[in-house]
Amino acid sequence: MHSLRILHPGTASRLRLLPIMHGLTGILFLFNAIGIYKNPQPNWVLTGFFLLTGFACLAFPFMMRKLKKFSEVNSIVRLLEAFICLSGSLYFLSHLQPVTGLLLFLVGLGLAYIGWAEYRIFQPVFLKMDTTGITVPSTFSKKLIGWNELNNVILRNDLLTIDFKNNKILQLEVLTEPGKEEREALNAFFQSRVKP
Repeated sequence: MHSLRILHPGTASRLRLLPIMHGLTGILFLFNAIGIYKNPQPNWVLTGFFLLTGFACLAFPFMMRKLKKFSEVNSIVRLLEAFICLSGSLYFLSHLQPVTGLLLFLVGLGLAYIGWAEYRIFQPVFLKMDTTGITVPSTFSKKLIGWNELNNVILRNDLLTIDFKNNKILQLEVLTEPGKEEREALNAFFQSRVKP
């Protein structure tokens, strides 16, 4: 049995969605500030708080590329957004605005779930290869790809390319690049399994 430490296959698509999700959360917080402001007796502290958090969420995607520990900071920001939504729902429920309170509660649960999924996706994972096939991690489970489904598998430098018989190609970034001898041994193992 062989294994390679890889970047999770879903990382690239999740990185493209991050700015959109933070931006939508920021817009929701700005709408909350407007909703609190329009009350007959507005809570100015809470209005200011939602304004500040809304603008901070909108600005976060522009600052996140400069962060060294991006995944940890993103997880913390996502949890803060979820906490603000869940606690904000209590304010709106106590001020007899059940639709807004329920919406914030559901968004808070959704943000907590998204934060957990992003945390898992940004963690390095292991690709396992044995005589039955290649085990590729997914968001919640693992998928076994049988050798009979593949045309070719090759490891070059830090990129593992899996060529399927149905003309699909999966390329995975290898985080711990094996040495020359180990890479040659892996490629020989792949060729022996793909073309018996």
